[in-house]
Amino acid sequence: MHTTKMLNSDDFVFNIDGSKASFDAVFPGFNEKDRIGMVVRRSAGGIGASVLIMAAITRFYDFYRPQLGNENGKLRIYPDFFIFHVGKSHMNHYWMDVWPSHKEVIVENNPEQILEAINDRGITRLLVEDIPLSPATFLRETISSAQHRIVSAVAYSPTGRVNQGDMSIMSCAAAEDCVLASLKMSEELTEEVREQLRKSRQALFSKGRVMETYRRVEVSDAIHMLTQSPNLISIIDRQINMT
Repeated sequence: MHTTKMLNSDDFVFNIDGSKASFDAVFPGFNEKDRIGMVVRRSAGGIGASVLIMAAITRFYDFYRPQLGNENGKLRIYPDFFIFHVGKSHMNHYWMDVWPSHKEVIVENNPEQILEAINDRGITRLLVEDIPLSPATFLRETISSAQHRIVSAVAYSPTGRVNQGDMSIMSCAAAEDCVLASLKMSEELTEEVREQLRKSRQALFSKGRVMETYRRVEVSDAIHMLTQSPNLISIIDRQINMT
């Protein structure tokens, strides 16, 4: 909950389709029960959506600020936001207030299993890497559950800038400090990789702030952007075993 004393919603600047906007325009109808899930497929890829994650965490805390604190009688709570690490752990997001650690979920590089993990955690807002749509076979129950529950989806780039982005979000120095602190504590990364990532963040500065861009996508498309790994055989085998 360290970000509750570092950030407030005025620290982020939103732009959609070339016009000034608000966080609620990014995720219409967002509320304290929303659950964000971000699928990460490469080393430290999640920092490409760090501004959106930090803005969403700050917006979540807005629902509870008068009650928050570590003292007796106060509410100690973290948003139910999850990072789905495909194949292996790609980074530690603790300083970005993704906590406790069970919210960093490692999943197999298989679209069905990724979507099952997303469903199991009741994700309502989905962030996926901006990759080409890939054909995948899902159990009917799995895809129906996702489409029925997920309200909206956004594509991000590990670089922080997507092609043909229709949304941009500017961060602040305190939020970027949390991102860099997460990089520093990530044992999955070598010091050489950390330094490369720190330098790449410098390229995102605009008017003294880090700016990332995103692209809104249909939920049905996002489901086919979970991974580029085929899964047809494994699904057929499971369907046979269920009959």
